[in-house]
Amino acid sequence: MNIELLHIARCPSWVEAGRRVSEALREAGHDGSVLRYRLIQTEEDAAAVQFAGSPTITLNGNDLFPGSDRSDDLACRVYNTPAGLAGMPTVEQIREAITAYVD
Repeated sequence: MNIELLHIARCPSWVEAGRRVSEALREAGHDGSVLRYRLIQTEEDAAAVQFAGSPTITLNGNDLFPGSDRSDDLACRVYNTPAGLAGMPTVEQIREAITAYVD
């Protein structure tokens, strides 16, 4: 399983999002999986991957939360969570998305 967190430097949510992804991986029984971080620095970098704003979490190259449009813009992403809009999904949302993708 190849899991990546795509982010831009000026969007602070990527740090906490990474922690949440690691926790979700452990909870889903994938503690051996390594989360890789990819800094998106240019519009060309964004166009080359499934980037939909920072942070974007991909699993085997696919956006773990499809539905947002791909974007070449170097901007922050907003997620729908049970508590409303947020800069990252919850641990539970990430775990459920990983489980649904892998199973």
